[in-house]
Amino acid sequence: MLGLVSGLALCSSMAAHAAAPATTKACRLPDFPQEVQCGQIQRPLNPAQPQGKQIDIHYVVVPSQDRNKLPDAVFLLAGGPGQSAINVASWGTALMSRLNRRRDLVFVDQRGTGRSAPLECPALEKADEVLSPEQKVKLTDDCMRQLQTLPYGELQYFSTSIAMQDLEAVRLKQGYGRINLVGASYGTRAGLEYLRQYPQSVRRVVLDGVVPPTMRLASSDAQKALDALFRDCEKEAACNASYPDLANRWKKLLASQPQKISLLHPRLGTPIKLDMTRDGLLGLVHKTLYNPNSLAALPYALTQAEQGNYAPLITMSGATSLPGPGGISYGMHFSVWCGEAFAQSATLPANDDFEKLMAEMYTQACKKWPRAEIPAGFFTIPQSATPALLLSGGIDPVTPIRHGAEVAKALGPNALHVQIENTGHGLLAQGCVRDVVHRFLNAKEDSEAIKVDTACVRQIPRALAWQAPTPASANKAGKEAKP
Repeated sequence: MLGLVSGLALCSSMAAHAAAPATTKACRLPDFPQEVQCGQIQRPLNPAQPQGKQIDIHYVVVPSQDRNKLPDAVFLLAGGPGQSAINVASWGTALMSRLNRRRDLVFVDQRGTGRSAPLECPALEKADEVLSPEQKVKLTDDCMRQLQTLPYGELQYFSTSIAMQDLEAVRLKQGYGRINLVGASYGTRAGLEYLRQYPQSVRRVVLDGVVPPTMRLASSDAQKALDALFRDCEKEAACNASYPDLANRWKKLLASQPQKISLLHPRLGTPIKLDMTRDGLLGLVHKTLYNPNSLAALPYALTQAEQGNYAPLITMSGATSLPGPGGISYGMHFSVWCGEAFAQSATLPANDDFEKLMAEMYTQACKKWPRAEIPAGFFTIPQSATPALLLSGGIDPVTPIRHGAEVAKALGPNALHVQIENTGHGLLAQGCVRDVVHRFLNAKEDSEAIKVDTACVRQIPRALAWQAPTPASANKAGKEAKP
């Protein structure tokens, strides 16, 4: 009976909205050669006051041009929290180009990001210097006060749960029936919450780098990823020869802080001086752990830091880089994270150096930040009839395999969990994973989707440790190669 009632409700909903007029207009986006469709919808800032203060939620549709267009659009959910989905739309469209042949791709700027009532902290997002944890907390407090002066500055109304109500409103306005969700990193948490609130609206879901609703710190596996690098370096002859006893040397480097260091600014090329602290060093290393390629260069960067040259590590971390399309709106980031991470307890646990650093930073940053009321159901994952494809990397410092396994178990028998041991954060761009995603979403029957062939997803080996060029590697012209 529940299945029948649910099905009837869905048919009724589809009948009511299938004929809804599309309300987008042709527009241009950076990095897109063709016109796309831009839309917006007004939503109450506070859902409990539907006639109260309103904000505009902006979205972009990359329409399918196929005559036999399929009705189940693909909504891509950005990460962070704090990324603009519209800003990363060119990347998402490139990954989902085959699906776009017959399906619309939809990118909704979640409230607080991009064009949807943005909550930006320019001093944090565009810093020209390497900020200490103390500086970050001060700038966060300053930003909070500035954001609260905005017409939509009631920061407690920027939670994931409310944002997914906005997403449902976009689906209805566009007249879509059941949709497909593709979420990356934090976007997986958003996707799980949408699935929890609107199971009848979802056809299939892909979760890349799974963030369970109960996850509280984005650093619980950072130490494990770093320890694994040290072990693998010891086993690899070339790495061990160039960077012997790396684990103990790392401990000594940490213990040697603070230090006053001088270097050329990686982006501006100007001389800078700064105080390198233990926490500052941990923060720089933490940022390099996400990507296996930067992780491969970490032994070299740590060895250089031992010798007083911190430039490689600072450059690799991106600490002085300007934000790109995937940049974070930190006002939205803290509005989401402070409400959800602190909803069940006033304190955060700390098991190692990285967790201690993050726990202290978020505890200080969130001390004054307005917090959303998080529904109790948010922290649950109901068993789902919707087929779900989960993707996890074995050396991911933020969303490890165990998170994907936990969520797959909760979702039930319709969940398929794909794991690649030597891959970091995010699998959609790895090897043939996008082909697996295409076949999963393109399968006509749910039973076919959860049995999709994943054999092509081979176990990619860890990237070899980067070696600085030596005089022996002179080029053909006889000139000595320089590091």
